[in-house]
Amino acid sequence: MEQGEYPLSDREFSRIKARVYQVAGISLSDAKRTLVVSRLSKILRAMGMASFDDYVDYLEHSGSAQDSQEFVNALTTNLTRFYREDHHFAHLSDYVRDLVGRRPRVGPDGKPRLRIWSAGCSTGQEPYTIAVSLLDQFPDLKRWDFRILATDIDTNVIAKAATGIYPEAELAGLTPQRAALFEKAGGGTIRVPAAARSLVAFKPLNLIGDWPMRGPFDAIFCRNVAIYFDKPTQGRLFGRLGQMLAPEGFLYIGHSENLGSGSEGFRLVGKTIYQNKQGQKREAA
Repeated sequence: MEQGEYPLSDREFSRIKARVYQVAGISLSDAKRTLVVSRLSKILRAMGMASFDDYVDYLEHSGSAQDSQEFVNALTTNLTRFYREDHHFAHLSDYVRDLVGRRPRVGPDGKPRLRIWSAGCSTGQEPYTIAVSLLDQFPDLKRWDFRILATDIDTNVIAKAATGIYPEAELAGLTPQRAALFEKAGGGTIRVPAAARSLVAFKPLNLIGDWPMRGPFDAIFCRNVAIYFDKPTQGRLFGRLGQMLAPEGFLYIGHSENLGSGSEGFRLVGKTIYQNKQGQKREAA
């Protein structure tokens, strides 16, 4: 089939849903059927396959890790912007101001240590907002052991994020003071300044798989990610995130999310902002 979209039977849709749940924990609703057809039809055409059944058979029996990654990439949705849900960044600033005032734990080099994780970072606007805003408000952080881990299951968006270059239209709606934190890069683009880019490490990560990094993190942003998981997966995810937080560290989630069964060990301190109350001490990375 050279043009158009492939027909998708109920059986094929069930197989696709089972496959993406197995490998990525993503729970596809029936409302996503049109999205599945649109995005996967492109792959089927490129591979010269006749049906979705043939494609799933291929993934299950002879596909490579790269083929599986392409499948997941096609079915993930990436919607983000700079300073999205601004109250989270305002709260983070207050938290860091408190840390600066009382000096947090130090690393092996004797420097004050600050670790933030942007889980489900998409094309990078979230971790870069964290970096540019905190450096602007707290210049002393340049002398800290300050790092931001940014992860996403979609390898395509990770590659884009790592460039730190965006269309100038991304600054629309920002105050002049915030827009001035970014550099003009020519050709209608802007660039995240080098000082902020150097703080962020982009890594591919499947949130339902193994986590090779070690905490603790002072703050974790996991916003508008859990909405793609079913309730049991959400509970397990939030429980694991709590274990990665420093004592009294903060978890920021999306406006349409709640911790549900994963709320043990947290206390709600603001709209979609939770604080770790377990006091679990963990070895620094």
